[in-house]
Amino acid sequence: MRKLWKILFLSPMVLGAVFAANESAVAQTETVSPIQENTIPSATQTENRDTSMAQVTSVSQLSDVQPTDWAFQALQSLVERYGCIAGYPNGTYRGNRAMTRYEFAAGVNACLERVNELIATATADLVRKEDLDALRKLQEEFSAELATLRGRVDALEARTAELEANQFSTTTKLQGQIVGVISDVLSGDDVDGFNVKDENNTTLGARARIELVTSFTGKDTLFTRIQANNILNPDLGTPEGNLFFAGDAGDLNAVIDALWYKFPLGKSTEVIAIANAGAADDLTTTVNLFDGDGAFGALSTFGTRNPIYYNMDGAGLGVTQNFSDKLSLSLGYLATNANDPTPKNGLTDGAYGALAQLTFKPSDRISVGLTYINAYNQSLGTGSNRANFNVPSPLNGGITDLVDEVPFTSNSYGIQASIGISEKLVLGGWAGYTNATSLSTTAAFPDRGTADIWNWAVTLGLPDLGKKGNLAGLIVGMEPKVTSTSIDGLGKDKDTSFHLEAFYQYKVSDNITITPGVIWLTAPDHNNDNKDVVIGALRTTFSF
Repeated sequence: MRKLWKILFLSPMVLGAVFAANESAVAQTETVSPIQENTIPSATQTENRDTSMAQVTSVSQLSDVQPTDWAFQALQSLVERYGCIAGYPNGTYRGNRAMTRYEFAAGVNACLERVNELIATATADLVRKEDLDALRKLQEEFSAELATLRGRVDALEARTAELEANQFSTTTKLQGQIVGVISDVLSGDDVDGFNVKDENNTTLGARARIELVTSFTGKDTLFTRIQANNILNPDLGTPEGNLFFAGDAGDLNAVIDALWYKFPLGKSTEVIAIANAGAADDLTTTVNLFDGDGAFGALSTFGTRNPIYYNMDGAGLGVTQNFSDKLSLSLGYLATNANDPTPKNGLTDGAYGALAQLTFKPSDRISVGLTYINAYNQSLGTGSNRANFNVPSPLNGGITDLVDEVPFTSNSYGIQASIGISEKLVLGGWAGYTNATSLSTTAAFPDRGTADIWNWAVTLGLPDLGKKGNLAGLIVGMEPKVTSTSIDGLGKDKDTSFHLEAFYQYKVSDNITITPGVIWLTAPDHNNDNKDVVIGALRTTFSF
């Protein structure tokens, strides 16, 4: 073995083979396949595919090789005599790395193949006998390693062929999620004359999603989601206490629930075009640790995000300008019935919401959002009946949606904050104010006017409680409440109901999470005449 190493140091060709093998291994290691597990192809990965070594014709092309280097003559000989050296596209050689016997064997084999090429092309006079003898001895010495490498290459080629034959797509990642929920009203009586106890039984429902996440350039994202949802809210006679993951239809018909395309416009600008079912969280961050889109985090609609964000949905456009890592501005517009050509609908003539938010992140643990939303004929989706423009009808004695009779505009203002006191303690919350204005009159509501609607919350999160990936949460706040109004027939909420919510999200595995939780409403519909209501829910989320 000592003799072989002496030969190695005396032979410039073999020495170069060492370097060639070394750098070939580096290049192969750094090359990344187009799609890895749980990732979408990125620009970095695309660029890395181009980092394989390129043949050089002069040692001067290698910027990190100097004439004073101890291996300079060996490299020069290999480059100019045998053409057996390759470098990186950036003009470097990186010859100081350690190498394995497998890498050495691969380099020897590559150099021997180059010599055979020279012989076959009638240039055998360039090949020295001592070089050939050294290579043959090294080939014999490392025959076992070469055989192992061949086996590995064959196995890798077989696996690659199998993956290519069975892969879903070279540009698209397929992912899915199922949310199963058991819920019930654990305590409660009448809410505004509605018998809560008699009208609610224990229910079991599910929300299933299949998502296609596609990237064409590595920097853009085409998102398509197909969803079926038969989870229903507890029937309380008020939007207060709504569950975020509940659906509208209560059946399992699958529909395209979300469709949008996001792409960069320059280095600091991001654009999103939304074709269906867009929401405020598609346009900007809601600055809430508990916003898990119903699958994770808070159970209730109120606890998921500041209710002013629900003043917009549908199709539209959004732009986010990142001034720095600490400051960004998001602008967006969504129309609820953008595809409806009938009067008072469409992209610009129907219900809409327009958002502007300035997000400030002074550190990794602190985020603050300042939000403004202008909306037309939109409701908050949670809070009291009056806060959602639902009032007792003088015609039938029931609940009437005032927006169906009188068009409204609203201006909403919100501030949201999240402060990571430590890695396992996050304090957050928000305050929201909405000023709504009626735009016309009817026989039932003869006077125009305005309504002031407030909501607030304080949140406490305990990440990784008991186990990494777990999350315990506590939410205390006031759901949207009409504090004053000049709209005849609407009236203000006379009392204050507090929303108290607690949940514990337990990560069973990477694919299964179980979240039990309770929601306590102290005076449902902001009316002290209504007894407390307690809602219990057990959510199980399967992700794949």
